[in-house]
Amino acid sequence: MQPRVTFALPRPISAFMPVTDLPPPIRRIRPLWTLAGVVSLALGIIGIALPVMPTTPFVLLAALCFGKGSPRLHAWLLGHRYFGPMIADWEATGAIPRHIKYWACGSMAVTFAACAALGVPGRVLIAQAVLMTIGAGYVLTRPDR
Repeated sequence: MQPRVTFALPRPISAFMPVTDLPPPIRRIRPLWTLAGVVSLALGIIGIALPVMPTTPFVLLAALCFGKGSPRLHAWLLGHRYFGPMIADWEATGAIPRHIKYWACGSMAVTFAACAALGVPGRVLIAQAVLMTIGAGYVLTRPDR
């Protein structure tokens, strides 16, 4: 008889417990986490087609929400052929590939330039510049993969 091999996943124990074994407050919150994950994933999928909407942050947020609300959906997302590797890299190292960093910052610059060329009001341009600078700073300070 071969020995049974087990391994631990980096998730809280409560994420793998049946819903009926959880205390009532956690049992009531899990559907909210799952709903937040579904909404985040939907926004991420919409972001694939819309250049002004980011995909990656919403998919990562969906993974976080599914990890707290639905182990089955979290496992499905990790096994997804497009989203799975991105989530696994992020969960393992917090790294962003260098070409993605360049693409993200370039997209922000093009979006800002387009808004300026289209005559967007100055207040909006200032808000965009501040928020895009914060976003670019965060992306550029993540480790490279």
